[in-house]
Amino acid sequence: MTSSDSHDQRPSPFPLLPSAQNGAFHILIVDDEPVNQQVLANHLTLGKYRFSQAYNGEEALRAMDKTKFDLILLDVMMPKMSGYEVCQRLRQKYLPAELPVIMVTAKDQVQDLIEGLSSGANDYLAKPFSKDELLARIKTHLNLLKINTAFGRFVPREFLRYLEKESAVDVKLGDHTQMEVTIFVSDIRGFTTISEKMTPAENFAFINEYFSIASPTVREYHGFVDRYTGDAIMALFPRSAEDAVNNSIATLRLLATHNEGRRVKGETAIQIGVGLHTGSLMLGIVGEQERMQGDIFSDAVNLTNRIEGLCKFYGASIVVSEITLNKLANRGDYHTRFLGKVQVKGKDVPISLFEVYNGDAEAIIELKLKTKADFEEGLHYYFAKDFAEASVCFKNVLKANAEDKTARLYLTRSAQFMVQGVPEEWEGVEVVESK
Repeated sequence: MTSSDSHDQRPSPFPLLPSAQNGAFHILIVDDEPVNQQVLANHLTLGKYRFSQAYNGEEALRAMDKTKFDLILLDVMMPKMSGYEVCQRLRQKYLPAELPVIMVTAKDQVQDLIEGLSSGANDYLAKPFSKDELLARIKTHLNLLKINTAFGRFVPREFLRYLEKESAVDVKLGDHTQMEVTIFVSDIRGFTTISEKMTPAENFAFINEYFSIASPTVREYHGFVDRYTGDAIMALFPRSAEDAVNNSIATLRLLATHNEGRRVKGETAIQIGVGLHTGSLMLGIVGEQERMQGDIFSDAVNLTNRIEGLCKFYGASIVVSEITLNKLANRGDYHTRFLGKVQVKGKDVPISLFEVYNGDAEAIIELKLKTKADFEEGLHYYFAKDFAEASVCFKNVLKANAEDKTARLYLTRSAQFMVQGVPEEWEGVEVVESK
């Protein structure tokens, strides 16, 4: 074997991960010069990469809004918007670990390199460059992308963003930040009973079937899943309370459609309850040097769990705290009704809870709207301790909607108070044991 033959058979120093095929990666070329575009296109074709082309910064940003790219080859000197500006705009949305950017330019001074990296580029390649050098650097950054993507499946990238870290390797024990979010907690109704009729494998399939519906919806509404616990999901919505409420409604509607298919197959429908509450929490990295994880700590988290536990108590699909409801900029866009004041375990101050029923079946929404006046009048009499009049109102609600569990609850309470009398310090607060 000749020395050249030996050299040709050496493994590449920048191998792709075994599971990756070049064609699975989509690269965006951004350059205003057609000749440069052609050269880069030729090299990527030889490397068997998929690619798209943009001829200025504005085109590139529009393309990013429509298509998911794995890496960007970005020219620096372009009209209207330089590559530095494009990269800065990209970094407002994507971490370097999420979207690698390689700047390709004739500007090769040290100061140019510094400016490129400072604007958020992962790498900087000066013209003229060889095909092998370009492809080797692309392979390196796509390998890192695969690793970071795998890491992101276990720890949300949002943790990195809020901790102001560019990648997982920058995270250290004790990193933390405080933020206000709306917390979403949901779990599957009657899962214990359902699971007893399933094998362990069927249990996993059932739970993951729900998670595969709910999790993408969380991302669609600008939230992120913090954790899965058994059959429950906890997600955080930092942007607005509307995001959390709209996500909850969308999830219920998706499940309603999904359950039609399950019923046709004779399978149990997936029913969930959702609790929402807005508050401040601490997000950070806990554990010890050899084993750490992202986690959140807050009294608001515990309270949201307890609110979710009250869904079954009230027969409601979505129960929200008054704090969250007051955060809604367009509260009138939602169908809501007051459920009552509740004293839950571990809380000294009662909390006011509301039902959001936009996610219910259309027939149920119509019935709740039809009986809303009687329901609200019944609550008025109930808290005024006029339980006879309250009973009349709640009976009217149940006459139209026999499945209204909240109305039945208040009718039962009114009857009890009429027979047993009202405790001296009663203020209308329901004391419940919640999880």
